[in-house]
Amino acid sequence: MGLNETPSGERVHIGFFGRRNAGKSSIVNAVTGQDLAVVSDTKGTTTDPVMKAMELLPLGPVVIIDTPGFDDEGALGQMRVKKARQVLNRADVAVLVVDSTEGLKECDQDLITLFREKEIPYIIVWNKCDLLDSVPKNGDHEMYVSALTKEGVDELKERIAVLGKSEDTKLQLVGDLIHPGDFVLLVIPIDKAAPKGRLILPQQQVIRDVLEADAAAMCVKEFELRETLENLGKKPALVITDSQVFSKVSADVPLDVPLTSFSILMARYKGFLDYAVRGIAAVEKLKDGDKILISEGCTHHRQCDDIGTVKIPRWLRNYTGKELEIETSSGRTFPDDLTEYAMIVHCGGCMLNEREMRYRMKCAADQGVPITNYGITIAYMQGILKRSLGIFPHLLVELDDN
Repeated sequence: MGLNETPSGERVHIGFFGRRNAGKSSIVNAVTGQDLAVVSDTKGTTTDPVMKAMELLPLGPVVIIDTPGFDDEGALGQMRVKKARQVLNRADVAVLVVDSTEGLKECDQDLITLFREKEIPYIIVWNKCDLLDSVPKNGDHEMYVSALTKEGVDELKERIAVLGKSEDTKLQLVGDLIHPGDFVLLVIPIDKAAPKGRLILPQQQVIRDVLEADAAAMCVKEFELRETLENLGKKPALVITDSQVFSKVSADVPLDVPLTSFSILMARYKGFLDYAVRGIAAVEKLKDGDKILISEGCTHHRQCDDIGTVKIPRWLRNYTGKELEIETSSGRTFPDDLTEYAMIVHCGGCMLNEREMRYRMKCAADQGVPITNYGITIAYMQGILKRSLGIFPHLLVELDDN
C-alpha cells in the first residue's frame, strides 16, 4: 500500500484552528503547496471543516483539516464552531493561527486551553509577520510565518513533523504476536456484504503486518477451513477470523490452536480492547426497553443482512431475550450525550484514528456508559470470548473479575 493509499485512520491528522480572518486557510495553502482552501478577506469564508488526505514532507501521509473560525457568531456560526470543536477529537497535531498584528484574543486562549486539556501537541503560528516592524524570535510553542511571502513556512512544516511523529506509539496489529517463519490462517467470508473485488481494510492491514513480521499469511473462506487444516500438515501459529463466522470457525479450529478475530486485533491496535472487554459485562444487565447504540466509524452501503444494523441487533435480542431499542451512528457522527444508552457496541474503528477512538471511549467512561466492540460482543454471545482472548492473558484475568 503506497503513501497515497494510506487509510485515513493511519494518517496523522493536522488541524488548523483560529479566529476568522487570521489566515488559517492561507497558512494551509502555504504549508501544503496547494489551493486546498478558499481564501478571502471576507470573515467566515470557511464554513465547514475542509479535509484533504495527502503526503506532507517530511512527515509523510497526513490529513489536513482547515476549520471554521472559532469566533464565528450567530446561530449558524455556533454550529460552525461546534464542528471546529469536533475536529479537536481527532487532531493529532493542532496549529493555532493568530494574526500577529492583532495578538491573542479570548477565543485563541480558549483554544490553547482545549489543546492542553485534550493533550494535543500544538504550535502557535503568528501569521502576517511581514506586516511587523520587527519579527520576534520563535519559541518552543510558537513561530512567526507569512503566508503571503512564505517566510517561515518550511520551518513550520518541520515543526509540525516533529509534533506528528511524537504520536507514533501504536502497537502492531499482529506482528508482535507471531514469529518469523510462522504461518497465520485468515478466515475471510465472501458473501453479499463483502466488498466486490477487494478485502476490507482490517484484512488488508493484518496481511501486511504478517508479511512484515517475516511470517506467511494464508486466506480461506469459512467453508474451506476444516479441509485446509486437515491438509496443511502443520498447525498454524494463529487463526484470525471475521467475527461474523466466529462460531463455525471455533468449532473447526483445534483447541490448541490460538484463535481471535480481525475486530479484536483492530480494537487492540486502536487502544480500545481493554475497554471493550470491561464493557461486555453490561450485556447481562440489559432490561426490556433499554436503548443500545451501535456505532461504526465508516459509512457504507447497507446490505440486507448488514452486521451493524441487522445481525448484531438480532443476536443481542436473541441472547438477552429482551425487547431492546437499537440506535445506530456511522462515520464522524457520534452523540455528545450518551446517558440515554444502556451500552455502546462499536466497530473495530479501522477508519478512525487512535485519538478519535480514545475520545469516544472517554466520552462513554465520563458518562458512565459501558462500551464494547463488535468482535468482543459476538464472541461473548457465542460463548467463545475466553478462547478468542487467549493470546492476551491479562485480559482473561480482567474478564474473570467482571
